[in-house]
Amino acid sequence: MHSEKRLPGLSTQILIGLILGAAFGYFFPEIGKQLRPVGDGFIRMIKMIIVPLIFSTLIMGIAGTGDFKKLGRLGGKAIIWFELATTVALAIGLIVINFTQPGVGVNIAVSADAGAKAAEAAHKSISMIDYVLHIIPTNIVDAFARSDMLQIIFFACFFGVGVAHIGKDGEKIVSLCRSVAEAMFKVTGYVMNLAPIGVFAMIAYTVSSFGIAMLIPLGKLILSVLLATVLFIIVLVTAASLITRLNFFHVLKALKETLLLSFSTASSEAALPIAMQRLEQLGVPKNIVTFVMPTGYSFNLDGSTLYSSATILFIAQIYGIPLSLGQQLLIMLTLMLSTKGIAGVPGAGFIVVAATATAFNLPAEGVAIILGIDRILDMIRTTCNVCGNCVATVLVAFWENDLTKETFEKSYVENFQFKASPKLHS
Repeated sequence: MHSEKRLPGLSTQILIGLILGAAFGYFFPEIGKQLRPVGDGFIRMIKMIIVPLIFSTLIMGIAGTGDFKKLGRLGGKAIIWFELATTVALAIGLIVINFTQPGVGVNIAVSADAGAKAAEAAHKSISMIDYVLHIIPTNIVDAFARSDMLQIIFFACFFGVGVAHIGKDGEKIVSLCRSVAEAMFKVTGYVMNLAPIGVFAMIAYTVSSFGIAMLIPLGKLILSVLLATVLFIIVLVTAASLITRLNFFHVLKALKETLLLSFSTASSEAALPIAMQRLEQLGVPKNIVTFVMPTGYSFNLDGSTLYSSATILFIAQIYGIPLSLGQQLLIMLTLMLSTKGIAGVPGAGFIVVAATATAFNLPAEGVAIILGIDRILDMIRTTCNVCGNCVATVLVAFWENDLTKETFEKSYVENFQFKASPKLHS
């Protein structure tokens, strides 16, 4: 074999790990059962990353936007729409998984410690007031030590707003958080390089303990997430069309190659330059495009939040842990905040799911089982992220009276109707 031959990409290696792990667990069940510590070691490394990564990126996302006065009316409108869209995405993800129930019937046994915590969390009768009070930390150092994500997120939001309002000194803190985040992204990369081994071990253990039938729910999860994503895009585009009286299905047609690129590469960054140029060709002013699109990449991860809510519920289902309506609403709130500021980071969605699973006392090893199909889920959620941000950009331009119905329709007819997509300008 020539040295020039490159190794397959990480997602391919993870898929190979999944297939080999399933085969190994099936043919060598006794050895497969002994591989759990390897998988557990990988999960512990993921947990090690969670607190500094989420905290630093939240500070960047909130304080790094600069002075809130400077964001002004444009930023306010964009962020209101982002939050509405994110909430709808989370709700659709939860509703679809509650309806399709891809993980029900598997009932993997959890470890005694995790089982006790999950059962306590699931069956303890706590009022919504107690939940809300629990989110407010009395000691942030203690919250960090216990990896209590709800309390950490609460503190980070207040801290980020405070940092944004202290001027020059705040820039030093944002710069420090940016450096911490970049370092943690590097660490995430190192840990994700071990993912094929971690997935191999976890799947080998799972199949040897629970049989090959464990792979069927993963296929159901992919179909459920795809269904939820298609439903969300239809709801989003229809709502935007009704609000503005613009035909947002024309926006989708204009963006078809952009969405295909984001789906095939599973990279929002790869699709961003083309998406921005296509929006300008639809008549959206450049200043709106250059502000809303990058902001959306931090604040408007519709696909990632939908994926996160779906996979959290799936993990609860495969372990037979019921989640009350109150707990599911709290999961929605947690994900709305924890997905901010980590767009485009490899493995970020996976880390957010691991963090949220930990916060709600769900077995974190369930996340490793999902990692084997994460590439397919990543393609779906990335396409949804790009689509959601493009819709938001057109909508904000219309709200600002920088895009009229006449301009939009004229630009669409000139550049996209009955023609090949216009060439990209350099």
